[in-house]
Amino acid sequence: MSLKQLKLEKVEDIITAIRQSGFKGEIDNSPVTLDFYSHDASMFELRPKLVVIPKDAHDVEILVRVVAGHKQRKKDLSLTARSAGTCMSGGAINDSIIVDFHTHFKKIEHVTSTSAQTQPGVYYRDFEPQTLKHGALMPTYPASRDLATVGGMVNNNSGGEKSLEFGKTEDFVTALDVVFADGVKRTVKPITKDELTVKLRQRDFEGDVYRGIFQLVSRHYDEIKAAKPHVSKNSTGYNLWDVWDKEHGIFDLTKLIVGAQGTLGFVTDIHFRLVPARLHSGLLILFMRDIDDLGEIIPKVLEYHPATFESFDDATLWLSIRFMPSFLKLLGVRRFIHLLITLIPDGVQLLRGIPKLILMVEFNGNSEEEVRQKVHILHQELKKYRARYEINGFEEDPTEGKSEKFWIMRRYSFQLLRSKVHDKHTAPFIDDLVVPPEKLTAFLPRLRKIIKKYHLSATIAGHMGDGNFHIIPLMKLENPVERKTILPAMKEVNNLVLHYGGSLSGEHNDGLVRGPWLEAMYGSRMLHIFREAKKVMDPQGIFNPHKKANADWDYSFSHIREHF
Repeated sequence: MSLKQLKLEKVEDIITAIRQSGFKGEIDNSPVTLDFYSHDASMFELRPKLVVIPKDAHDVEILVRVVAGHKQRKKDLSLTARSAGTCMSGGAINDSIIVDFHTHFKKIEHVTSTSAQTQPGVYYRDFEPQTLKHGALMPTYPASRDLATVGGMVNNNSGGEKSLEFGKTEDFVTALDVVFADGVKRTVKPITKDELTVKLRQRDFEGDVYRGIFQLVSRHYDEIKAAKPHVSKNSTGYNLWDVWDKEHGIFDLTKLIVGAQGTLGFVTDIHFRLVPARLHSGLLILFMRDIDDLGEIIPKVLEYHPATFESFDDATLWLSIRFMPSFLKLLGVRRFIHLLITLIPDGVQLLRGIPKLILMVEFNGNSEEEVRQKVHILHQELKKYRARYEINGFEEDPTEGKSEKFWIMRRYSFQLLRSKVHDKHTAPFIDDLVVPPEKLTAFLPRLRKIIKKYHLSATIAGHMGDGNFHIIPLMKLENPVERKTILPAMKEVNNLVLHYGGSLSGEHNDGLVRGPWLEAMYGSRMLHIFREAKKVMDPQGIFNPHKKANADWDYSFSHIREHF
C-alpha cells in the first residue's frame, strides 16, 4: 500500500468516525477547499487534510471527542479553529483538520447599552452597527475592522486605534463558552476564591484544569508577575500574569484563553462588556518632514490624553495614491467621490514635499464644542511643528467627516498590499512590534537602517501612542535569495525591539512566526511555564499545534509559501 493511499484511508476513517458520532455540519476534503484553507493572511502555507464546518457547539464537542479518541493511534491528528482567516502570524492554518467557525457561528444573541453576547464567526463590521443602536461600542477592533470577526479578535487579543484609551480585547471579555480538550463545553468567567475552592475539589477534567493552572500560577507567582512585558499592549506568550489576582481573590481563566490562538480550547460564544460610543470626534494631523522631533511631540501629545494617536509613513501614502481607483470598489461611488474631493487640499500640501510620517491625533467628546476646544488647544501647543487640524463635520455618520481620508489610508493599506502589488507579496514577519513611546526617537532610525540594509520595500503604520508599529515588507518569497533575508532581518529587528524593552507582538500574536522567539523574549524558564499551561489545558496536544509556545522556526520556515 502506498503512503498516499495510507493517508487517504486515515482521512476516510476520521470522516466516518465524525459522521457516526452525530455530527450535523459539513465535511469537505475537496482539493479546491483544501487549497483555500491552506492560507491565511500570513506568509505561510499549510495544506489541511480535512475541513469541517460545525453547525453548533454540540458539533464542536463531537469533533474534539473524536480527535481525542483517535489521537493515540494518529499522533499527527489535530484541530485548528478558523473564522475569517485574517491572521497574519499563521495561527489559522494547519496540516490536519481545520474547523470553520465562519459559516454557521454568525448569531448576535443580544445587545444592551453595556453588554453583548455573540458567536465568534460574526464580522465586527456587522457587530458594531448593532451596538451603536444602543449607543455602545466594543472599542478594541483592529485596523482590519471590515475583514475581522470577533472570534479572531478574542483569540488574538486584538487591539487597534482605540487601545490607547480603552485597552485590548482581554479587558472587554466578561465570559466565554469554551469547548475543553475533553470535548465538553463550559462557561469560563472570573470567579471568587470560594468559587475557585469548589472547582479545585471537582474530580473531572474541568477540576484538573483549574487545579493545574492554579498550582502553576501559585508556584511561580512572583516569576510570572515579573515576566509581564512593560509595554502598553502585548499578545505574546500566555497571559498567566493576570489569571490569579491574589489581592482581590479573583481567578479568571478568560485571561489565559483570550489571546491563546485556539491552542487551549475552542471558543463558541463570547460575552463582551461595552462602553458608551462618543458622539463627536476631531482629528489633528501632523505632517512630519523628519522624525527628529518625535521625542518632544509624543510626550506632549500624550499629556492631553487623546482617544487615538495613529501614524503611517510615506510608503503607505504613496500606496494609497497609486491605487486610488481601488478605493472605488472598497468604498462605493459616493464615499469614493467624497474621498477625492477632500484629498484636494492635502494634494496642494503634499506638493511642498512628501512627509516621512503622518501623525493622526483624535479627540472624542459629547459635544462639537468640547472636541473643537481639545483639538484647538493641542494645535496651539504644536504650531512650531507645523501642525494643522481638521475637525469632521459632526454628521451622524462619522465616515462623512473631513478626516475620513486619513483613516482610509491607515485602515486599508494592508488590504491594498495583499491584493494589488502583483509582482511582490506581503511578508509579515516584523509586523507588530511594540517599543515604549519615549524610546521611538532612538529606535525608529535604527529600524529604518535595518530595513534599508536588507533592501526591504516596506510600509510602516501603527499606533504611535502605544509605540506599536506594523511593518509589512513586500517580497518575492518564491525567490530563494529574498527568502534567505527573512531570518537575518527578523533577528536584527527582534533583537532591536528587545534591546529597547519592547514586545514582539502587540496585537497580531505569536502563531508560527513569533512563537519561536518566546524564549528570547521571556527566557527558558518562562517558556517552560507557558508549555506547562498548554499541557494542563490540552494534555494530548489536540488544539492548533506548532503555534505559540510550541512553535519551532525550522518547522515554520519550511512552510513559507513558495507559490502565489
